[in-house]
Amino acid sequence: MPEVLTATRLRQPSTEVPGSVTVLDRELIRASGARSIPELLRLVPGMKVGYRNGNQVNVNYHGTSITEARRMQVLVDGRSVYRPGLASVDWVDIPLAIEDIERIEVFRGPNTVTYGANALQAVVNVITRNPQDSLGTRSKVTVGERGVREFYGSHGFTAGNASLRLSLGSRQFDGFDELADGSNYHNGSHAEYFTLNALHNLAGEQTLEWQVGAKQGENERPTEDFGLSDPDVEAEDYFGLMRWKGAVSTSHELQVQGYIQQQNRSQDWHTRVPIPLFDPSLGKLYQLNPAMANALVNNQPIGPQTPEEAPLVTNVLATVGANCMSVNGKFVCKESTGTTQARTHERRTDVELQDTWRPVENFSLVSGLGARHDRADSQTFLGGTVSNDSWRAFSNAEWRFAPNWLLNAGGMFEHDELSGSNFSPRIALNWLFVPEQSLRAVYSEAVRRPDMFEQNAVWSYQGRNMSPLISGSSTASYYQVARAPGDLEPEHIHASELGWNAYWSTWQLSSDIRLFYEELHKQISEPLRLDNFNPSNANQSRFHGAEGQLDWQASPRDRLRLTYAYVDNTASDKIDRRLTARHSGSAGWMHEWNHDWHTSVFYYGADQLNEYPFARTDWRLAKRFQLAHEQRLEIALMWQLRLDDEPLTWAENNQRSRSQWLLSAELDF
Repeated sequence: MPEVLTATRLRQPSTEVPGSVTVLDRELIRASGARSIPELLRLVPGMKVGYRNGNQVNVNYHGTSITEARRMQVLVDGRSVYRPGLASVDWVDIPLAIEDIERIEVFRGPNTVTYGANALQAVVNVITRNPQDSLGTRSKVTVGERGVREFYGSHGFTAGNASLRLSLGSRQFDGFDELADGSNYHNGSHAEYFTLNALHNLAGEQTLEWQVGAKQGENERPTEDFGLSDPDVEAEDYFGLMRWKGAVSTSHELQVQGYIQQQNRSQDWHTRVPIPLFDPSLGKLYQLNPAMANALVNNQPIGPQTPEEAPLVTNVLATVGANCMSVNGKFVCKESTGTTQARTHERRTDVELQDTWRPVENFSLVSGLGARHDRADSQTFLGGTVSNDSWRAFSNAEWRFAPNWLLNAGGMFEHDELSGSNFSPRIALNWLFVPEQSLRAVYSEAVRRPDMFEQNAVWSYQGRNMSPLISGSSTASYYQVARAPGDLEPEHIHASELGWNAYWSTWQLSSDIRLFYEELHKQISEPLRLDNFNPSNANQSRFHGAEGQLDWQASPRDRLRLTYAYVDNTASDKIDRRLTARHSGSAGWMHEWNHDWHTSVFYYGADQLNEYPFARTDWRLAKRFQLAHEQRLEIALMWQLRLDDEPLTWAENNQRSRSQWLLSAELDF
């Protein structure tokens, strides 16, 4: 019987879980040939994977925002990689190698009751390999088209009562080839990273685990507004985690976990901007009447003015008159050149105590307390420093009140300084009508608290070393300033599901079918733009449909896997409808041939992602060689083929060829 850990923090057979869970195991991860976690998540029914550009990935469950993934919790060994300041997951910047992943468990549905706010629609829990299971040395090199260059190396060893694994690597790719107009697209990425994992087996059935890691790299950005030049983002990520587990008795276990992480992003560029856009009077007018300020800089009629606006308009017109002229019917202004920067430093410190108690055979209770401190520093996006302290208390009970009936009930209470208090409940009833099959009914509620940027933004750009000087100064501020309203409320979801989970041990076949109905209220859907920053709780969405997954070990050498999702989405804002595919799914076949040859083929499809269909097949051929005692070499050839001829998510994301070849060599010794 397959078991999962993510749903309630209890180890449970899949038939007893209060919800739907997809498990991507080590064998499946290797056979897929995927080089990133988002690409692996295409194997999860209902998951939508979109791209803003080659190094900015948007992963959402069922849909909503096309540009930001703000409603899904992502964990790596229990540590949240969700950025607290700007509410996003930088998938390409996670210091983690695919080769170190043991399994990925995806809880499909709200799970704030277990993991707190931001687990609004789903939870992705990445579980890395135990250092005890990865002793020895491994190295892997992958090269391919589109500038793919990857290296991975790890060494696992023992020291006294501890097992340790040091992993390091680098990755590079060029992103998409060209923009919609056929010009080259500057959107690649490169990074170097390392992680060190340790597990100490202490006396009295106690364990101490700790991890440290770091990543640094550069994410390319295409030239955009303000006359940008070389606006690439320098990205640095650091983390440390420690977890102690101990058994109080045979029925009672404690766990204490703490981690700290920091994410730094630095973007510096040369800028060339018309002088009137730095006029202080224009900035003050923009705060009073953005439409009038924008009309002035675009030489458009401005209409009647209030007594407060009139003197500002007069000052701006004087600046415009001194620095602008009409040339061949076009409005042309003198420009000033200099440098601009956008920097953020986000830090999270989190500690948690978890208590697992099984007083009798048919009852289990997991409870805990946690505290968190988030801090974000950004003069550009927040006007300085914003911090947020929060605490949480949670509990989930599992009660087998009759031989074939299981009740799961739990809740989490959270409080933070910026958004106040919230309670998220869940109740589920599982009927195990036969030992390996169950029917379930689940009702849950969850929240997503506004992030610091949505709630506290003071977003503006400043020019430095400006030439010619602006009003006698080499430093000047761009006239537009976006200010958050500061009164946003948490988003809420109410979700119901009916499900059937089955495992046929004779055939080694597992399946899960889910019918769902979800309503999101107080949804923050507006795009957060400098020239139009108006987030509100005025939106809502509704999802209903069905999902299914099937995993069949058809023979000792054959494994088949199928997923499908039908999602009907009704949303008050069209932005929340654009990343929802009504029909999506995947299919895969893995086969082991004689003489250590292995093949796999996968299909991924969605009828629309931002109004573009997506269909792709991935083919993998691998040969394993036994070189000497405990020395193994695997050579693998990977071929990806797009079956459609559409951009990926946005019209700007294009490849010159629909196919891509990759070659890897992996040595274990």
